[in-house]
Amino acid sequence: MTLHADTVRTLEAWTAPDAEQELLRRTFLDVLVAHDDAVWRSCEPDHVTASALVVDPSGDRACLVLHAKAGLWLQSGGHLEHGDATLAGAALREAREETGIAELTIDPVPVRVGHHDVPFCGSGGVRHLDVKFVAVAAEGAVVTRSDESDDVAWFDVAAPPEPTDDEVRALIVAASSRLRGSHAP
Repeated sequence: MTLHADTVRTLEAWTAPDAEQELLRRTFLDVLVAHDDAVWRSCEPDHVTASALVVDPSGDRACLVLHAKAGLWLQSGGHLEHGDATLAGAALREAREETGIAELTIDPVPVRVGHHDVPFCGSGGVRHLDVKFVAVAAEGAVVTRSDESDDVAWFDVAAPPEPTDDEVRALIVAASSRLRGSHAP
């Protein structure tokens, strides 16, 4: 199965938690149907990316990275690469690279989707269609900053750092709900 086919399969199988997320899920699928290269950064202006919120085993702490270009605390994530076999695998690879945590277990079912404009990417700016997962770190995992980030750290899920954005806050709520076996509000 190709990465494109896995991405379509993942989004087709995913049940969005609300009408807004369902609209985005359908938009992502429309882009994937229209563009065979929608999983690659060369597809402009829209292409799929994968990210993962890394949490500790208790679900009480989340690991966020201070994105060097955006200047915000965000979940780990980024572009899909030709060596990625699955969308969840791409999110897991990004999480390992950006947090330095090797022992991660990823839930292969997305927790949210989101999109954002990236003015510093591509020929005239692009829009990332981000499929978001949750990954659980091994007990006592220590983070290591990568060259892609200004910082990386653990934070209490009830008190995300600033500056961040509403999407990260919503992702934390959704991931916490997933880990506790309930549905996000």
